[in-house]
Amino acid sequence: MRLEAITWQRLADRIAERLLGLEPADSSPWTRVAVDGAPAARPGDLAERVGEALSVRGRPSCVVGSHGFLRPASLRLEYGRQDVDAYYDGWFDTGALWREVFGPLEPGGDGRILRDLWDPDTDRATRSPYVELPPGGVMLLHGPLLLRHWFPFDLSVHLRLSPAALRRRTPRDDQWTLPAHERYAHETDPAGTADILVRADDPHHPAWSG
Repeated sequence: MRLEAITWQRLADRIAERLLGLEPADSSPWTRVAVDGAPAARPGDLAERVGEALSVRGRPSCVVGSHGFLRPASLRLEYGRQDVDAYYDGWFDTGALWREVFGPLEPGGDGRILRDLWDPDTDRATRSPYVELPPGGVMLLHGPLLLRHWFPFDLSVHLRLSPAALRRRTPRDDQWTLPAHERYAHETDPAGTADILVRADDPHHPAWSG
């Protein structure tokens, strides 16, 4: 696959332009986008840039981070703080994401979504207010392991890190999660299935194919 060098801002602009002409597959009034990548790839930064690029173009958007939908510590850490299988299968509350984010954006939904539900630092509900995304708006969900849950994305972006870059850019305390990301790459093949692939090994010089 041929990748083209690009700046992060130009990439955000290109994605925003593509979203302006995209029709959701299920006739939903809203467009749902995945910005998928390991935390070391900083997918939230790109999601925020795309949201800003959409705003400049008059399209409302809402950025949601999957880290705001972690399960309570009693469930998340049931098998220890560094259990790779638990991280892969049970850290993120996918049921809550379906209920609070994707359900309201289905055809006939009311567009009222939650940007976050649980604060992992306090291990308490965030009690954040609902946000109403008007018809025609774009929801950008960012985080790791997103493309293995059958969420109804209309466009998916994957930020790929080589194994060496992933290891180098992941903090020491989080190195234990690396096997989960390797398993995700093998089982789900996000680099091959995403609509847009971004190589993010060098944080200052991305390249993309879309």
